[in-house]
Formats: sequence, C-alpha cells, structure tokens
Amino acid sequence: MTSKNIDYSIFFIVLSLVVFGMIMISSVSVYSSFKVTSLMSRESFFQDFPNSFFVLKSLAHFAIGLLLFAITVKTPYSFFERYAKHIFITWILALVLVLFIWTTYNGARWWINVPFLPFSLQPVEFMKFGLIIYLAYFLKKRHSQISDLFNGFLPYMFIFGIVMFLLILQPDFWSILICTPIVIAMFFVGWGNIKHLLASGWVFLIFALSIYGLGKHDTPSDRNSFSYITNRVDNFLADNKNAIQNKTINFQTEQGLIAIGSGGFFGLGFGKSVQKFGYLPEVEGDFIFSVIAEELGFIWVLVLVSLYLYIGWRGFLIAESTEDLFGKYVATGITTLLLTQSFINIGVNLNILPLTGITLPFISYGGSSLLSLMLSIAVLLNISRNANYTSLENKWGLFRRNKMR
Repeated sequence: MTSKNIDYSIFFIVLSLVVFGMIMISSVSVYSSFKVTSLMSRESFFQDFPNSFFVLKSLAHFAIGLLLFAITVKTPYSFFERYAKHIFITWILALVLVLFIWTTYNGARWWINVPFLPFSLQPVEFMKFGLIIYLAYFLKKRHSQISDLFNGFLPYMFIFGIVMFLLILQPDFWSILICTPIVIAMFFVGWGNIKHLLASGWVFLIFALSIYGLGKHDTPSDRNSFSYITNRVDNFLADNKNAIQNKTINFQTEQGLIAIGSGGFFGLGFGKSVQKFGYLPEVEGDFIFSVIAEELGFIWVLVLVSLYLYIGWRGFLIAESTEDLFGKYVATGITTLLLTQSFINIGVNLNILPLTGITLPFISYGGSSLLSLMLSIAVLLNISRNANYTSLENKWGLFRRNKMR
C-alpha cells in the first residue's frame, strides 16, 4: 500500500526543532545582538541597543524557509529529476561566482550578497542539495552500469570531483567532509562496486594527509592557507584536560567544553548561560549546542540527539520503502546529509572532531543553512508520499521466515 500523505512525524519534529532553535537563539544571542546593534547605532540605524537582532533575522529566515517548504512539498519530486542537470549547473556556477564576488565573514569567503534577501547567500549549502539531486539522477540513469569502473564509478566520482575542486579553491574543506559520506552512501545504495569505494578511500586519505602536511609549512602571507586546518586537527588530537591547562587548545573549543561541563545533568536553567556573554564565540551558530547543554543539561541533549536519530531512521525507512530509484537515492542522500551535519556539529562541540564551522541543522543561526535544509526536508516528505511500507513489511517477514528455517 502506497501512502498518499507525507510523513507527518518528520514534519512535526523538524518544525519543533526550528521553533526550539529560535527560542534558544533568543537566549544565547543576547550579548551578540547587543554588540551588533551598538555598532549599528553609531550609523543611526537604532536609537537604542535592542538585543533581539539575531532573533528577528531568524524569524525572517524561517518565514522565507516556510514559503519555500510549502511550495516544494506540493511539487512532485519528479520535477527535480527532470531538471537535475539545470539545478546542478546553477549551483556550480554559484560556487564559481563566489570565487570572484564574495562577502567575507570571520576570514571565510563563502557568501554572496543577494539583493532583497535578509542574509548573504552561501552557495555551498544549496550545492549539497544540488549534488544529491544530480547524483541520484546519474545513479538511476546508469543503474545497470554503476558497478563498472569506466561507465559507472569514474564518471560518478568525476561529478563529485568538480564540486571538490571548487570547494578547495574557496577553500572550504569542511563541506567536503559533509559531502563525502553522502556520495559514499548513495553509491552504496545504488549497488556500486565496494572495491572501487575502498580504493577511492585510500586516495581521499592521502589527499587529507597532504592538506594536513601543507598546513605545517604555510606562512601567514599565504592566500589560501591550510594552516587553520592543521591547527584544528592538532587541537582535536590534544588531550582535553591537558590542553585546557596548558592553553594549547582552541579558545572556542575550550569555552564550549566549559559550557557543556557547567550544565551537568539538569542544566543551569533557560537563559542562565554564562558562556554566552562574550566568552564563547559564534554562540548562536556553530556552538549553540554547547549552550543548550549548559542551560538545559544532559537530559535535553539526549532528547535532541534522539530526535535527529529518529529523523534518520524515518528517512532511511522512506528510502528503503520507495520503489522509484530516483526517490530512493534522493531520500538516502538527504537523510545522510542531515545525520552527517548533525553529528559533525555535536562532535565538534564535544571536541571529538576538529573544529569545522558546520551548523547544527534547524537550530543554529544561518539563513542559507535553514533554507537549504527546509528545501531538502520538503523533497524528502514528498518522496514519503510514495513509500510502500507494506512492501517493506513483507520483505522483513520473508527474511524472518527464511532465517527461522
């Protein structure tokens, strides 16, 4: 039996996460908002110093995201299959454009100012979606040839290679870190040759070690310095306790760990964070998870992680239950994207992964991230309309009967 309705459990969880994110931004961004508006007041934008700057911008992001979601969830996902090439080429051109017309934020050149938008556009966030759509289109088209080295694997990796090359030029190696599991998962579900994946894994490892080694020899004057990657990896490899005592750990990571440790099991209470008052940089963005742990405690962190895992489970269930190959591959890619980005962010906050600058899905402040994720979820829910759960139950029942024989 094919469902005619979207998966409402995913819809309500995502909506809850977005609302929860705005509530947390209203708490954690008080000091940051004050700093921004105090500077803007000197240019006569404000008469006083309101502390709701980031909350109001988040509401604008959400309003645009909700409109995009409403349009996309009503659009048959076959539309994206039909225009997969156009979508991919559009965001490839956007990645090229950002190399020439960029807006810098904290030293990174990943944004483009777009007229009439209340935020700078970050093309790489939408490129993740575009890459998933085009790889799904490619896998369906080459379904019978995907296990072949020359007709399947190499052209598939060439598509990813184009994206990697443009991200290296920015440089944005952390987005490559997110895209790689997506590419692997989709290739695996598409019945690609595992030996080809293992061989490419060695190539990727050599590439990563080369970037790390180049960072050791960078000078401050290098235009595309890799030293920031090397430093972040070194901070990650350092023992947390000794690194904090010896002041060799990254300051942001140190303050994040202090926030998490201060929260304990039940937290200090909503709005009672200490680290948000100028101690923890990017508190409304990359490190909002640390302040959630500080204010709400370990219990709410477990709830948050459980919600991401539930979305992942439902997403892979949709992928498995969808008979259309394009829908199956897209659902796999989107679900992998959400899980990868979620747990990379959480891992960074816990210092079990190097500092990356990757946001926490649906919760961290960021217009491009929220819009691209709302777009992705809308497509996933659209695919869920065609999920044949009865067929999956029959497969599971057949598997159990054969196992019991």
